[in-house]
Amino acid sequence: MTTEPGGLRPEPEPGAKPGPEPEPVTRSAPRPVRPVVLSQSWLDLTFLHWPVDPAAVAPLLPRGTVPDTFEGRTYVGLVPFRMDRVGIGWGPGIPYLGSFAETNVRLYSVDEAGRRGVVFRSLEAARLVPVLVARGVFGLPYMWARMDVCRLGTRTTPEFRYTTRRRAPRPRGAGGSVHIRVHDRIADPDPLTDFLTARWGLHVAWHGRTLYLPNTHRHWPLHEAELLHLDDDLITAAGLPAPLDPPVSVLYSPGVRARFGLPVTCAGPEPA
Repeated sequence: MTTEPGGLRPEPEPGAKPGPEPEPVTRSAPRPVRPVVLSQSWLDLTFLHWPVDPAAVAPLLPRGTVPDTFEGRTYVGLVPFRMDRVGIGWGPGIPYLGSFAETNVRLYSVDEAGRRGVVFRSLEAARLVPVLVARGVFGLPYMWARMDVCRLGTRTTPEFRYTTRRRAPRPRGAGGSVHIRVHDRIADPDPLTDFLTARWGLHVAWHGRTLYLPNTHRHWPLHEAELLHLDDDLITAAGLPAPLDPPVSVLYSPGVRARFGLPVTCAGPEPA
């Protein structure tokens, strides 16, 4: 199924170069991922989202990308979850080091080829070795943190509480807690939900270049969720304005198994 949200690009300033025309939002990956270089499971995810002015986040995106927008607004997401069985290729996953709690702060981007993606401003993770590898090899802003994911509530109405506190790098102690209650499965997600969750790659600045890392997974199984408690300063630690209102979207997913392909270059180094 394809949905095409309206208002995808704000009107350019007079004389400005038009922005890229984004690909349609699709609930399945728009192209195959071959070869598979990395596999991982994302489990017990909570998606919290706030609208933000595209002009406020544009300077935070890698070169060659602009904010992806829905009806004139872009979004900042706070997403705590459990990473599980990270492995090379189609492998089963690395014991211990491949499973850990994670929380990311993310923005939404589109490159000059129209590929939609996410840009991570920070990724808190509870295993030091994956943090060092991800920072050194992929240039991703991983942070070493104390993290915990607890399942509460009942079998029919589960709740999840996520807590995190950054160890390094600075600002040490950044973090907080998220507590949600899970409700009914969403049979047919609305266009905004698709826009926020149907993302098939990430943009990252890497040694003067901007890379796009494609991924694929099955359709997201999504549930409505109720935010019971939020105490967070990761968004402001990531250089973004502090949200003044509750999130406009609160979602839960039991998770998916994702696979990543080889990165492609979106933008090369600045000319000398």
